[in-house]
Amino acid sequence: MVVTDPTAKNYCFVSLQFIIIDTFYSFSIQSLCNLFSSLQDYRCSSFNGALSTLPAHTLGSTVIKEVLKRAAIQPQEVSEVIFGQVLTAGAGQNPARQASVAAGVPYSIPAWSCQMICGSGLKAVSLGAQSIKTGEADIVVAGGMESMSQAPHLVHMRAGVKAGDVSLQDSIMCDGLNDAFYKYHMGITAENVAKQWKVTREEQDLLAVQSQNRTEAAQKAGYFDKEIVPVTVPSRKGPVEVKVDEFPRHGSNVEAMSKLKPYFLKDGSGTVTPANASGINDGAAAVILIKESEARRRGLVPMAHIVSSAQVGLDPSIMGVGPIAAIRKAVEKAGWSLDEVDLFEINEAFAAQAVAVVKDLGLNPEKVNCQGGAVALGHPLGMSGCRILVTLLYALERTGGKKGVAALCIGGGMGIAMCIERTS
Repeated sequence: MVVTDPTAKNYCFVSLQFIIIDTFYSFSIQSLCNLFSSLQDYRCSSFNGALSTLPAHTLGSTVIKEVLKRAAIQPQEVSEVIFGQVLTAGAGQNPARQASVAAGVPYSIPAWSCQMICGSGLKAVSLGAQSIKTGEADIVVAGGMESMSQAPHLVHMRAGVKAGDVSLQDSIMCDGLNDAFYKYHMGITAENVAKQWKVTREEQDLLAVQSQNRTEAAQKAGYFDKEIVPVTVPSRKGPVEVKVDEFPRHGSNVEAMSKLKPYFLKDGSGTVTPANASGINDGAAAVILIKESEARRRGLVPMAHIVSSAQVGLDPSIMGVGPIAAIRKAVEKAGWSLDEVDLFEINEAFAAQAVAVVKDLGLNPEKVNCQGGAVALGHPLGMSGCRILVTLLYALERTGGKKGVAALCIGGGMGIAMCIERTS
């Protein structure tokens, strides 16, 4: 795929990022579509934080408007809108359709939601490219959105209750963070990975601190500025402009982090803490994919090509290492070697799995998440896949790199990866 001008809303516990991605998709011999956009994202808030009053479809509509504006494409020229979202309980029919219409895309243009847990945002981009490849679309808006702050608690009362108390279920847990097969939290899968891949507590804390410190340095250097679009949020004191991620913890250090107690295993064997795991966040990201001939007609210059993508399945109990096989598969399909990849963006669901993936693949840590990852920035489930793609594109542009890989582990035991190559 090719990316030229992305815009997205990023997550950071309630954060927004605008990502306009104009992309060029190439499969095998043919280059069938271009991804053009001005990469931008907005991230800034924590769970129940600055963006918590905005529903997911509002976040989504904001990035859709922005990507269309940046790519100079009219809403009526769009063929299809595809958005990933995980926590849709209580969000109304087809939230992607709601976001599309709210962004000014006509009723005549179809929109639909896809769900692949943490991989949803990247899968939506892949599906959009496939739609263009098969000739079903010329221009697709794809991305992901999530408002974890607005995810409801649930109660099953369809048949009523004759006597006794009724318990509530947190939809964040039952629909997002608890494994459907083993019936335990994703944090336990991280503990499983730490044990099998021999990742120590110290290694996890070191990676978490590195993620925080890299993000802090990137923020201060303005590396995220191109990705960020301010969002105005209503409040009792009047409109408030949100334009800075609030989730990153500046000044993080190993000494303080090492004092935190394990959260998921409390029998003395645990290593995963709130500090070396990703956060709960809100945000949205969007990209524009366009057929190559249409891009040429409009005079759009793509930012990068999507060279290949891949997805794999594995035992859900060790879902965090899904990126290992997914990255290998995507890189092989691209005809690359791991050594020739300039930068990797691998979602940090947990530091344990992030360390394991880097170890197993033998990657140079300096090439991975060079501006920090989800431990520092947060992890709005449905949008993270698109967010890391945008961050990767801008990081490649900034560093002069050419080849990049974006990848995520996926709850339920899967992994997804995408290889991109800049055109200049």
